[in-house]
Amino acid sequence: MEERVQAVEQVFEKLDQEIAQFQGWSGLHCKWGCGKCCFKPDIEATILEFLPFAHALYHADQAFAWLEKLKQSSGSICLILNPTQSGAGLCTEYKHRGLICRLFGFSARTNKHGRKELVTCEIIKTEQADQYTLAHEKVEQEKESIPVMHQYYMQLHAIDYELTKDFYPINQAIRKAIETVLAWYAYRND
Repeated sequence: MEERVQAVEQVFEKLDQEIAQFQGWSGLHCKWGCGKCCFKPDIEATILEFLPFAHALYHADQAFAWLEKLKQSSGSICLILNPTQSGAGLCTEYKHRGLICRLFGFSARTNKHGRKELVTCEIIKTEQADQYTLAHEKVEQEKESIPVMHQYYMQLHAIDYELTKDFYPINQAIRKAIETVLAWYAYRND
């Protein structure tokens, strides 16, 4: 379990460095306190991308409380989100956010022609229009580097096929990650 968690964290660290480089040359950034993308009700994730969060909950003796919270929730908005939190973002577990949470806004997808396309939100596109246009052109022409979504999903897939083969609504992915960690430790003497 620890090896898988560390492997995921290493992928996330590498991605965070690439995103920082992208933000450095592009000038693009999230609006202070925004979190609008987090309110989408159809965000999906894999179990593996929330394994570090579940692992941290287990070691903080909060896994069962979170599991109950997730089971009782009928909403589709990510339960890690705190809309009343003040600060740069609304994520209460920013360090342990999932891959999709890290990628959106500052990565590219590959289109059917094999070309990179910048994936970001309407707020960035409109409020940072000049920087967005420049970044979009550089990404399209491959003049600057940018994290590519499928490459990072493939890195997670290489860590654990079973925990990345299916996508779930985000709260269900978090719940399944916690259940995976709890099941792992239930059969060990750790």
